[in-house]
Amino acid sequence: MTDVDQAGSMPRRAFLAASCATGCLAVAGCSTGVAAVGKDRSTEPARVPVSEVPVGGGIVLAEHQLVLTQPEPGVYRAFAAVCTHQGCLVSEVSDGTINCACHGSRFSIADGSVVRTPAREALAGYAVTRAGDMLTIE
Repeated sequence: MTDVDQAGSMPRRAFLAASCATGCLAVAGCSTGVAAVGKDRSTEPARVPVSEVPVGGGIVLAEHQLVLTQPEPGVYRAFAAVCTHQGCLVSEVSDGTINCACHGSRFSIADGSVVRTPAREALAGYAVTRAGDMLTIE
């Protein structure tokens, strides 16, 4: 229980402690249930059939923490699937953007640049190689 003086006001230290605790609880309560992801991703190369990557869209490879896109026919790009805002895994690729459901950030499927904030930094890019009908991201 917090101390309250006879005038009904709370001492400064108690107020600051309660404010801090309330702030921490508010931040914890803003979680969407999507776990933040660590910086480590699988060391195994990701291999995906060309047919799985739609033109003008892409796919999220959650197990590799990667996003693979095809912004135009025959052009493939790979990016880190970890949002640069607060580390959530991006949720989908649609309408020409890579989308994070945590706070609404969107990134370009062509170059990983920020299309909509709150993220301020682009997604990191990775090299994609094609051998026949398979794409590989190291």
